[in-house]
Amino acid sequence: MQLNSKKYSNDHDDAIENIFQEMLTDAKNAYVIPREAFDKYHVKRGLREMDGSGVRAGVTKVGNVHGYIINEGEKTPDEGTLEYRGYEISELVGNFVRENRFGFEECAYLLFFGYLPTREELAHFNELLASYRRLPPRFTEDIIMKAPSRSIMNKMATSVLSLYSYDDDPDGTDLENMLHQSMEIVARLPVIAAQSYAVYQNAFMDESLNIHNPLEELSTAENFLRVLRPDSKYTDEEAKLLDIALVIHAEHGGGNCSTFTCRTLSSSGTDTYSAIAAAIGALKGPRHGGANIKVQEMFDCIKENVVNTKDDGEVSDFLLKLLRKEAGDRSGLIYGMGHAIYTKSDPRAVMLKQSARKLAYDKGFGDDFELLERIERLTPELFNSYKGTEKDMCANVDLYSGLVYRMLGIPTEMYTPLFAVARVAGWCAHRMEEYCTSSRIIRPGYKCISKSKKFVAIDDRI
Repeated sequence: MQLNSKKYSNDHDDAIENIFQEMLTDAKNAYVIPREAFDKYHVKRGLREMDGSGVRAGVTKVGNVHGYIINEGEKTPDEGTLEYRGYEISELVGNFVRENRFGFEECAYLLFFGYLPTREELAHFNELLASYRRLPPRFTEDIIMKAPSRSIMNKMATSVLSLYSYDDDPDGTDLENMLHQSMEIVARLPVIAAQSYAVYQNAFMDESLNIHNPLEELSTAENFLRVLRPDSKYTDEEAKLLDIALVIHAEHGGGNCSTFTCRTLSSSGTDTYSAIAAAIGALKGPRHGGANIKVQEMFDCIKENVVNTKDDGEVSDFLLKLLRKEAGDRSGLIYGMGHAIYTKSDPRAVMLKQSARKLAYDKGFGDDFELLERIERLTPELFNSYKGTEKDMCANVDLYSGLVYRMLGIPTEMYTPLFAVARVAGWCAHRMEEYCTSSRIIRPGYKCISKSKKFVAIDDRI
């Protein structure tokens, strides 16, 4: 008797799926914790205090994020500021723009060494970065091109881990070795990201494979556009705007999820590549770096469903639908609005908005720019009216970064990878600081609420 192998296979698959579904029900029961347990044991969920501020877990000189003032136990909203080693980011960006030069490499130098370099020091730093940009021999073929990934972030993480194999002293944790590794990763991650996208396009979008290499004389922003674009062409205005985006994303204090992840792994004594790969994994999440993609998805949804995006009433009606979980991804969130620390303003959003305005109108994105401004203006009042609160709410950097990237022709799949390309400078600085200044592994406490149980022999279990 000849069996129908396809039917047998389908029946077998169905049986396996049924078994899995039964197990899934048990799993759902295993991961239920009563909400009141968090309050009973005074758990600070998300490592947040009752007023929303972060639990203090360390001391840093790398970066500072300010958005409110705590006065006699009361939280008072304040204009947002972001400092790199004591320098306000708005002042750094303002000077780079006035002097019409690239600033990301200078910010990396500042984060790594604690002071602004002279022209000669910056030139030497750029020379080192340029010499490190080229990936190791056959790295592109053996690591990036093999096993293409639908997630550029995952491919970046595995590529960073793979760099371990090309390092003569991968586990060395003396400052000299970590500094060398950090400079190499900062130089190489833009190339890894851009080449990973080329492979992604070829494998999953049936596009021709165009692999470009970086040029030593170009800046980080210029090389990223050169390697990313099939024709390697870009304008100076485009590269300078991308450079500003890199500068404002390079660092954001020690408590953000990805940086804290990097510091946590570093506290264990692990290698640089493992710590940075873990940070990339943290940044990928939609509650962190992946939020810029969620903003773009929401923005497209608004444009598709609002007839007249210049009408405040129509836009407001749809924003209320988002809040009521009647539209979009049904999360009840208006992405790009609000921040864990910033209250009155996010300095990154302010600078990116100012820098993008002219290019938006020049490139025919004026209506999109105005819609983002409308969302920024209307959301706070709508949110407070709907929630019955009086919360100060500002646009965060994600609201405008997506439009900037779209104007630069950067595909949506590269929004979060580009964030990582910038933030890796801050991660590396925090890793070196954690290793040089702390001698304890990070280990917060968890209260276990499982009851003690007696072992039951397997044949006696029900």
